[in-house]
Amino acid sequence: MTVRAGDKIRQPHAPFWGVRGRGLTPALVILIVMLALTSLCIGAAHLSPADVWAGLHGVGTAGIIVLEIRLPRLLLALSVGAMLGLSGASLQGLLRNPLAEPAIFGAPQAAALGAVIVLYSGMANAVSWALPLAAIAGALVSMLLVFVVAGRGAHLITMLLSGLAVASLAGAATSLVINLSPNPFAVTEIVFWLMGSFEDRSLHHVLLATPFIALSALVLLGCGRGYRALTLGDDVARSLGVNVARLRVATIAATACGIGAGVAVSGAIGFVGLVAPHLARPLVGGDPQRVLVPSALIGAAILVAADILVRLVPATSEIKVGVVTALIGVPMFLYLVISRKAFFGGDAST
Repeated sequence: MTVRAGDKIRQPHAPFWGVRGRGLTPALVILIVMLALTSLCIGAAHLSPADVWAGLHGVGTAGIIVLEIRLPRLLLALSVGAMLGLSGASLQGLLRNPLAEPAIFGAPQAAALGAVIVLYSGMANAVSWALPLAAIAGALVSMLLVFVVAGRGAHLITMLLSGLAVASLAGAATSLVINLSPNPFAVTEIVFWLMGSFEDRSLHHVLLATPFIALSALVLLGCGRGYRALTLGDDVARSLGVNVARLRVATIAATACGIGAGVAVSGAIGFVGLVAPHLARPLVGGDPQRVLVPSALIGAAILVAADILVRLVPATSEIKVGVVTALIGVPMFLYLVISRKAFFGGDAST
C-alpha cells in the first residue's frame, strides 16, 4: 500500500472501540453474562438461577455442582475462547490476511503433541506446570517452523501448505505416541481429550492456564497500534515508530503461549480464531486494533455457547466442543477461501 501526499492517515492513538463500535462491548458483555448464567444452570442436574446463586455461596448440593464442576468449566470456556478470538485477530492483523488463525500454523496440533508427550511420560502427575509448558513449547515450535519454512513475506498459499505440513507432522507424532502407549485407558482418555472438551475440569486446570492466557492477552492487546500501522505497509509502520521485527516476535510468542496453555487444559479446539474476527469486523470496521477486544469477547461467547450446546444434545456420551467448533468453522473457512473478495482483499502477497 502506498501513501500519497495529502492522504489522510488514521491516528494510531485513536480508541479501539471507535464510533461504529460504540455500545458493542457492553452488548457483548451482556451476552456473555447471559450465556454464563445459562451454562451454570444447564447440565445433568438442572439448576434454577436461585439455585445457582446459592451454589456460588457454597450452599448445599448446588454448591458442589456449581463451584466444583460448572464454574471451572465456565471459566475455562471464557478464557480459552477469548484467547482464541484474540489470537486470531492478532495474526490477521500481523499478516494482513483474513484467513490467518492459529490453526493454519499447526499451533493447536503441536501444542496437543507437547501435552500428550507429557501425559504419556507421566510428568504431568509429577510436575503440574509441565503440561502447559510442554503445550506452549509445541505451539511455539510449530509457529516458528511455519515462519521459517514459508519465509518472510510469503504468499498465503505457501503459509497454508507449511502449516498443513507442520500440523500433519504433529498429528502423526501424536498418533505414534498413542500407539506406543501400553495403557488402553490412557489412550482412550488422550483421544477424547484431543477432540477438545471442558468436561471434568477443575479449578486446578483454571489456575494452570489463566496466568499464561492473561499474560498473552496483555501482550497482544498492546500490539494493537502496531497492527494498525502495518495496514499502511512495513516501511510506513517503521516511520511511525513501530519495530516490525519486535512486533512479529511478540505476536508469535504471545499467541503460542496463550494457545498452548488453552490446549493444555481443554484439548485442541479449532476455528474460533477464524470465526470470531470475521463476526467482529463488520461491527467495528477494518481497523485491526479495534477488532481485538470484540474478537476476544465474541470468541468467549462462541465457546461458552458451544459448551452449552454439547450438554443439550442427547447422546450416550457428551459431544466434544472441538467437534462443534469444527462443524461451524470448516464451512466458513472454505467459504472464505472460495470467496474472491476474502482471498484477494488487501495485500495478496501475504
